[in-house]
Amino acid sequence: MKAFKKILCVVIPVIIVGLSVFGVISAGVFNKFTFTVDATKTTNTLHNVVNNVNIWSIEGNPFVNATVNEENNIFEFVDYVQFMQCSGGTEARDLFKDPLDRTVLDDYDFTVLIENCRGVLELGGKPMLKLGSVPLKYSEKASTDAGFGMNRYPPDDYDVYYDYIKAIAKALVKEFGKKEVLSWRFGVMTEYENYDWFVGSDSEDDEILAKESAEAYCKLYDYTAQALVDVLGKDVFVGAHSMSVTEGLWDEAIFIEHCAKGKNYKTGETGSPLKYLSASFYDSTPGDYTDGYTLPETIAYIRGVAEANGLTDLIYGIDEGRILCGVNSGANNDELLTRTCGYTYQAAYDARLIAQMFNNDIAYFSAWSYLSGGFLSGNPTVSYHVAKNAAKMAGAQLAHTEKTEEGIIIGGEIDAVSAFNEDAETLYVMAYNFKNDLDYKTSAELNFEINAPQFDGKKVKITTYTIDDDCNYFDEWVEDRKTYNIGDDCFNWSPDDPEIDATTTLENQEARDIYFNELYSKYTECSRLVPTEETVKVENGKILLNKTLNPHAVVFYEITAI
Repeated sequence: MKAFKKILCVVIPVIIVGLSVFGVISAGVFNKFTFTVDATKTTNTLHNVVNNVNIWSIEGNPFVNATVNEENNIFEFVDYVQFMQCSGGTEARDLFKDPLDRTVLDDYDFTVLIENCRGVLELGGKPMLKLGSVPLKYSEKASTDAGFGMNRYPPDDYDVYYDYIKAIAKALVKEFGKKEVLSWRFGVMTEYENYDWFVGSDSEDDEILAKESAEAYCKLYDYTAQALVDVLGKDVFVGAHSMSVTEGLWDEAIFIEHCAKGKNYKTGETGSPLKYLSASFYDSTPGDYTDGYTLPETIAYIRGVAEANGLTDLIYGIDEGRILCGVNSGANNDELLTRTCGYTYQAAYDARLIAQMFNNDIAYFSAWSYLSGGFLSGNPTVSYHVAKNAAKMAGAQLAHTEKTEEGIIIGGEIDAVSAFNEDAETLYVMAYNFKNDLDYKTSAELNFEINAPQFDGKKVKITTYTIDDDCNYFDEWVEDRKTYNIGDDCFNWSPDDPEIDATTTLENQEARDIYFNELYSKYTECSRLVPTEETVKVENGKILLNKTLNPHAVVFYEITAI
């Protein structure tokens, strides 16, 4: 018996380790981490990284007579609504009485732009207007047969184009006042070095095409930015959005160096007005990262070029992105309409990106949607829950957080980030259990050892928000689809997208009737995020917390002095 027991003592640990390697986890065995948070060691002040959303087109007047979703109001944390390509490029977007009449170049009609800007203001946001797309009648070569169906050629006469942009700015000032319009943001095109958005010629020589396109864009930027400056003054917030996550037709460094040191095509002076630089960031699918730069690398490249050229006071953000395609395809498309998936995976994915932005001083990541009906209607997605809580950390200072691994570690990128807001006497902690795999099944046991002498001897309220499938309607929807035989062919875009309410996603009418009439109220309850609260007295400035976090779940703690 003694010999047998001795053998067991040797064999059992080997079995456990062996099983863990192959992903078979015994009950009670988790990834285990301790996070040491020191609220006395703080660095940079955090931005509201979820303050921006973008809309593809204002055709159809999406913000005219619009009302907020009172229960799930994105404008509690969203400050800017980005109108992409809002100054032209197609017959519908060109702001003229007759967009195709080339004999009259100044028959401006800014009604649709003004009315949608007013709508955003009434909702509680500010417009971010992407100008720069050239009206069809301003380009002899104008064509809409490129990848995005927009005119991608420069104007024949840049002064005529300048007058158009200047007239837009004057019309906005007349309608809303100079002070108000100066609080908005402006950009010059989307992904300016993307071949499908803008080219300077039809050269079949790639090197010549890249050179001429870079020169044409720098000129377009100068004329656009100067038109804004000439109406609004030098404090106008204007910048540009590149691809950067992957290589474009030409190197963004050419444009950035032009803004810093080049000869301005419009004024003849050195440099161009520039307040911000933004980029796109897309991963391929859930479980498949981009083959380009990571998010920190994407911003580090453009920031590095700017600072090397003396541009040290810019802000940096992401103007579009997240996840391009779902793992399942609809009848016509595998792309995600909102560039997010509905699975709880998205919660941890977003939390991971937010932590990267906090740790790398990135100002914002613009989202395509947050609710099952877009911006203004529908039930909250897990992305909404993460964003709403992350926004609370804006204005706090990043606190020193260290991670220690304990025991058997099976999983992916499990991490935490903390921040202390002295004015609000609140410490925030966000942690997530993420792996880049939709089938990830391993929980994580997290312990937090918090040093916060600011709270010593005080009572604090600890509010905990746990974002997992208990506040996500999408897992119920996936199961209900099986019950009601709602197949992938009922969708246009990927059925993994959480914006189910849109006819562009769920287009089958029979399925829509089931969704809205039989299931919708259930999903409203399934998507509610209910926090827990407790009050404790802090002794010796120490707070200990622990949490078992489900796969792809996120937890937010708010610790506030009473």
